[in-house]
Amino acid sequence: MHERAGQLAQPQDLIDVDKVVSAYYDTVPDVEDPGQKVAFGTSGHRGSSLDAAFNEAHIVATTQAIVEYRREQGVDGPLFIGRDTHVLSEPAWKSALEVLAANDVEVRIDARDAYTPTPAVSQAILRANGAGTTGGVVTTGPGLADGIVVTPSHNPPQDGGFKYNPPHGGPADTDATGWIQDRANQLIAGGWEKIRRVSLDEALAAGTTGRHDYLSSYVEDLANVINLDAIRDAGVRIGADPLGGAAVDYWGAIGERYGLNLTVVNPDVDPAFSFMTLDWDGKIRMDCSSPHAMASLLQKMQGDAPYDIATGNDADSDRHGIVTPDAGLMNPNHYLA
Repeated sequence: MHERAGQLAQPQDLIDVDKVVSAYYDTVPDVEDPGQKVAFGTSGHRGSSLDAAFNEAHIVATTQAIVEYRREQGVDGPLFIGRDTHVLSEPAWKSALEVLAANDVEVRIDARDAYTPTPAVSQAILRANGAGTTGGVVTTGPGLADGIVVTPSHNPPQDGGFKYNPPHGGPADTDATGWIQDRANQLIAGGWEKIRRVSLDEALAAGTTGRHDYLSSYVEDLANVINLDAIRDAGVRIGADPLGGAAVDYWGAIGERYGLNLTVVNPDVDPAFSFMTLDWDGKIRMDCSSPHAMASLLQKMQGDAPYDIATGNDADSDRHGIVTPDAGLMNPNHYLA
């Protein structure tokens, strides 16, 4: 256990944002080095530009591999793409758009040019593929949608991440990720600079690039699966801490739309995540299941707590931690059960 675990990050703990971004563009990976290859886990490829593990070459090649994979699978509908608040997410998002537009892929970016939680991308895919509130998603046939989420989840600020969501809206299976990573590494080894791209301005202006209101679509759809009137009528005081992640605009919109007694505990977005408390090993990590990373919210919930229940999310908001005044940080699955 690190001696400062659970304590607020200090200047020496913070990343050099400019250095991380520069390394994304300047460092070229060596695919003969296993640590510098594209390697998909259950939530996509992750790594740091400083370690030559998440760089422009990785994203250009991985995006091209996804283009080829979806073509092989007969997926020819819109590709919904979102990003979280990590510093590498925006440059990777830009690189992906340049490749997608060059390949004439129909892309849907956020209408507000804002951060997009993973659940909002998944919801967009499901609705595009005809899923109702009880399921029924279509995963075969023409016009199918899929997606990309640029996020390393709860990883430290210097990390980037890139994951593919097929037409069912959830994480890709190992057959898909294995195919994509192998093809991406082939493309890097064969000269990733030869992959077709257009400029970012051309990509944004392309006829294949459209905009989707992820926030409104997601917030409006919540009422189809959750009895928000009951929550409002109960007057439950809710504190929501996005931990500097992509949910930052969503919690406030949910509270306002449904008249909830909901406060966004920390609305700050900072690519260095300087407002975080250190995790067990002394690293900054937006892990909403860790009492060390959630120490600030836990402290707020002690004594005369301002909320009856509080929640925290990781950076792409597909995980949650629940805090109550009497139980502290709960196992999220226990809470759901």
